Amino acid sequence: MAGRIRDEDVQAVRSALPIDAVVGDYVQLTNGGGGEYKGVCPFHDEKSASFYVNPAKGVFHCFGCQENGDTIAFLMKIEHFTFAEAVERMAAQAGITLRYEEGGYSPRHQQGERTRLVEAHKVAAAYYQEQLASPEAEIGRRFLAERGFDEEAARTFGVGYAPVGWEHLVRYLRGKGFTDKEILLGGLASQGQRGGLTDRFRGRLVWPIRDIAGEVVGFGARRLREDDNGPKYLNTPETPIYKKSHVLYGIDLAKKEIAKSGRAVVVEGYTDVMACHLAGVTSAVATCGTAFAEDHIKIIRRLLMDTSQYRGETVFTFDGDAAGQKAALRAFEDDQKFAAKTSIAVSPGGMDPCELRLAQGDEAVRLLIDNPVPLFEFALTSVVARHRVDTPEGRSAALEEAAPIVAKIKDRSIQHEYAVRLAGMLGILDEQFVVRRISQLARWDRERQQNPRGGAAQRRPEPAQPARPVQPAFRLNPRDPAQFVERELLKLALQHPDLVSPAFDHYGDDEFPTPPYTAVRQAIAKAGGAAYGATLPDFTSAVREAAPDDQVRSLVTELTVEPVRSRRKADAIYAGEFLVKLRLLAVDRRVAEVRGYLQRLGPRADAEQLHAVQTELWQLQQYGQQLRSQGAAAL
Repeated sequence: MAGRIRDEDVQAVRSALPIDAVVGDYVQLTNGGGGEYKGVCPFHDEKSASFYVNPAKGVFHCFGCQENGDTIAFLMKIEHFTFAEAVERMAAQAGITLRYEEGGYSPRHQQGERTRLVEAHKVAAAYYQEQLASPEAEIGRRFLAERGFDEEAARTFGVGYAPVGWEHLVRYLRGKGFTDKEILLGGLASQGQRGGLTDRFRGRLVWPIRDIAGEVVGFGARRLREDDNGPKYLNTPETPIYKKSHVLYGIDLAKKEIAKSGRAVVVEGYTDVMACHLAGVTSAVATCGTAFAEDHIKIIRRLLMDTSQYRGETVFTFDGDAAGQKAALRAFEDDQKFAAKTSIAVSPGGMDPCELRLAQGDEAVRLLIDNPVPLFEFALTSVVARHRVDTPEGRSAALEEAAPIVAKIKDRSIQHEYAVRLAGMLGILDEQFVVRRISQLARWDRERQQNPRGGAAQRRPEPAQPARPVQPAFRLNPRDPAQFVERELLKLALQHPDLVSPAFDHYGDDEFPTPPYTAVRQAIAKAGGAAYGATLPDFTSAVREAAPDDQVRSLVTELTVEPVRSRRKADAIYAGEFLVKLRLLAVDRRVAEVRGYLQRLGPRADAEQLHAVQTELWQLQQYGQQLRSQGAAAL
């Protein structure tokens, strides 16, 4: 069994890689104010950016789905790593050698499964790339040269060559210390008929497929010889580290340009990605042996920061033939999952970007991408072109096929504009007839989505379920003025403990009457208090460890990431205001309690008891007056 990574090494890894740098490999981050960054959450679909990262505290929090944690937790959630695999990934990036409790430095048998598979792919990629220079690989080099790719281009994209033999790679990986189980599990080899391993890729050009962080997780291989009876392109099968629906070829090279330019270009193949990048369109990516689908959309949306407030652009390029048009119409089906503007670029001659670059040069590729057609318009044109709109029957058939496309457009103003445009394309003079027809289809579609079972009257009764005890839950209400004061002061204590010390540590639990905030206040005290926190580089981690459960830990992270509401930079004056406000709220609550007690005592109360209660009331009122007039000086 693998030994436990030493705590000091885990802390060193956390400190070596800033959380915004790690998260930035997956999410486009913009300034969120207060030293924080925000972006589109990678863990759920959302229309506005609610995912915040606090580099100073090393934590993230999504105010939409409530996912939160530190850098290691982020990698565990987004890559489905174990704790050890996340630490090992970060250690490799930071150049830190890990030590394990059983002794030794990063012993291979102790590394996580995913780490071993990634390492095997890294070694395999280097092997394939080296083989491209061999005499046998002449056919591969010629293939690249015929498509306009020289040796430097091949090196830039890591293109390699898999030798014809049955177990060249298998023997090489065994020599590097990898087991047959690891080689097979990673999809680098197949099980032969006699039980031995054979190379999966043989006699082919090989492209390494990297994840968004730049790790090689799979390969795509192109057939070169006529006697190769396999498919034209052969990809790595589904493995623990490779899911074809979760990767985009070239995303590691394109991610920065996509985020910077606000435009993603989706092409169909590896050579198209190469051609686009070499032509200056460095935001190009491609799917890996599968259709562009919802998981691919999520990757691009995060990089585009694709929200209802910010709209980037996604340009699809497809061949001009029937198959390409079909692919474009499939893309239209997914268009509604973007907030971004989506367009399609099809060259007049039906050439793909690789062919276009070879025939007309880099400028032609750039012009193709810079002058796309809106995807809605392309979809309508493709449908109308299949009908004879010079006849009443043809116009009617075209309307019935095209109207549902327009009805799917969620933006009502754009939907109306395309309805009018469709009427013109069909030659229907009565535009309102077309508009009404599309509005009717859109309404029916909305009703089906709201009531997919076809109406309450047609629903079958659900089988009775055993009653479950309802767990009482306290719901936080940020609009409650009293809760707001508690929340803001706790944020200050976590983010700027020096500003609220030492007064904060003298506040009692009763001054934080909202139960979740009481728990956070107690965790702060258990971690040593704000005064102690002011001396620590990472007070939040100490408070999270002191929290009694995951719910409180989550709230601690949320309060650490959420910006303070000051219009100016948080300072001692702002902190003093909230220290006073919270104390005043506590004083006012006690005043109300004492007055109620006085009323209950009535006129027949014991004189001594009455005097004690009246004295307390007077003292409370005087203290409240001092707080209002003197502010923090009265604390």
